[in-house]
Amino acid sequence: MALTRRLLLAGGISIPTLYSFPRLASTSAPTEPVIWQGQALGAPAKIILYHPDRSLAERLIRESVREALRLEDIFSLYRQDSELSRLNRDGALASPSKEMIDLLTICRECWRQSGGLFDPTVQPLWNCLKEHFSHPLPDPAGPSRTDWDKALTKVGFDHVLFDNNRIAFTKPAMALTLNGIAQGYITDRITALLKAGGVEHALIDMGEFRAIGRQPDGKSWQIAIAQLEAGSKLEAFIDIANQGLATSSFSGFQFEESGRFNHLLNPKTGYSASLYEYLTVVSDDAARADAWATAFNLMEEPEINAALQNLPDMWVFIKRRNGEHFTLNAPPVIQLHYN
Repeated sequence: MALTRRLLLAGGISIPTLYSFPRLASTSAPTEPVIWQGQALGAPAKIILYHPDRSLAERLIRESVREALRLEDIFSLYRQDSELSRLNRDGALASPSKEMIDLLTICRECWRQSGGLFDPTVQPLWNCLKEHFSHPLPDPAGPSRTDWDKALTKVGFDHVLFDNNRIAFTKPAMALTLNGIAQGYITDRITALLKAGGVEHALIDMGEFRAIGRQPDGKSWQIAIAQLEAGSKLEAFIDIANQGLATSSFSGFQFEESGRFNHLLNPKTGYSASLYEYLTVVSDDAARADAWATAFNLMEEPEINAALQNLPDMWVFIKRRNGEHFTLNAPPVIQLHYN
């Protein structure tokens, strides 16, 4: 199962007209998977679920799709009535959902632990780049220094105040993007829903990956890693069990062909990441793997190693721009196989 191009939360969920449910064996052992494929958050999504009760498995899949739709109504940048859109438009949001506060709490944790490099308030920088490169024949050097400095003044997660009753920006014209963590968070929520339904063996991909247990035969779930371009050959395989996995690359979204200006924005300088070809994070949950895949792309290798000292259950697989692969903080028996 190859990782696909990382997409912004641009589209809605498309519920397919046909669920694919292979016939289950008559025994109680879940020998055949129940598989759903569709679209979630503008990207291909997939759930592979083993369960001896086919009807229950189908119901859990339907509940998972509904839950993803509901969460997109909270986190989407592109739905006018989403909680995030209303917050960005008004600069404040009363009576936020529990899920929004939960996700912002994880954002604050990752922001602090990363020294501010994971920062959801980079949306003004993204808007500045979008406006600049939307013009005919834009200056390839990027936005003017004046426009860039103006955008940078609107960045800083320490200017986002929130509790269970209210979220507010303390500076005008700020805006949040949750594209660097929401896919992982939704993957975790679907995982929790399936676990509550008694599922012991499943792989969930809602833009990022999360495994429930292992496959019924005891083997780990194997995730294929490739360049984030369509048609790229598989380069390695990572085995996961009861873990989340996220990957991020500067090529996931580029404002121009060179990739110098891309979606991985440094909140301190405004510049885009260009250190690595791609970076994959394996962690206990998909939300933190998602967030740190963004933050680590902005760090030199010694900085990543230093951060991992406080993240003992996390490890990183990196492809350098020169084509070399390496890992940081990988387990003693590394779950990695090269193609």
